[in-house]
Amino acid sequence: MVTMENKWLRNLALTTGLVAALVTATAQAAEKVKLGVIGGAEEEIAEVAKKVAATKGLDVELVTFSDYVQPNAALNAGDLDANAFQHKPYLDAQIKAHGYQIVPIGFTIVEPIGLYSKKVKKLEQLPTGAKIGIPNDPSNGARALRLLAANGLIAFKDDKQDSPSLLDITKNPKKIKFYELEAPQLPRALDDFDAAVINTNYSLNGGFDPIKDALLQEPRKNNPYGNFIAVREQDKDKPVFKTLVASYQSKEVSDFLDQRFKGAILPAW
Repeated sequence: MVTMENKWLRNLALTTGLVAALVTATAQAAEKVKLGVIGGAEEEIAEVAKKVAATKGLDVELVTFSDYVQPNAALNAGDLDANAFQHKPYLDAQIKAHGYQIVPIGFTIVEPIGLYSKKVKKLEQLPTGAKIGIPNDPSNGARALRLLAANGLIAFKDDKQDSPSLLDITKNPKKIKFYELEAPQLPRALDDFDAAVINTNYSLNGGFDPIKDALLQEPRKNNPYGNFIAVREQDKDKPVFKTLVASYQSKEVSDFLDQRFKGAILPAW
């Protein structure tokens, strides 16, 4: 016989169980981050990290961008929880320009920048007066110029070796003419140039094979331009971001980089 007391206890247990389930579901639903990435190759990598994160109880929503300017603005405004697209010199320049309170929390990938051409097959074939396109943001523009200087095409003032601009060029034996464009535009504008220094993600999006097609490329090892996950400074110690970093720095992502990009994009951790 079911007494009133037993019925009450059973209902209490049922209610308690429902509340516990609701609390658990709510806690699980809260483990979600909105991550900004650049469309194309970097989005592919983020998709793998997203799957790894899901196994760790973290739901990653990817928001794609087509240029380097918007992801930090969106993160700073609170429209994103994190982004994964930039290296330290770029972030430093963005902070200087905009006052962002954004910090790196963990390395992801490194994409050696390269010089590409549709008109010549070898560096020696570049003509005197060659037109070369470079990224117009200060950090990647300096990176492009450093690549050319490291291969003897130009030289800088001694105090500008780390962060040169076009104004710092002291030697230009081939009388190269430089043109600064938004980084995503360089692959599309390559027909107008003799060559262009293009970030790897955009060269891949443009149909180039960085391993086979680059006339010049940054060192693949000990490259100082490793990309990372960035968050707002007040959020840097949140456990959810440790999970996100671990998901990027996983064997699954490392294996995917090796299989999909064959050395064109490498782990930075």
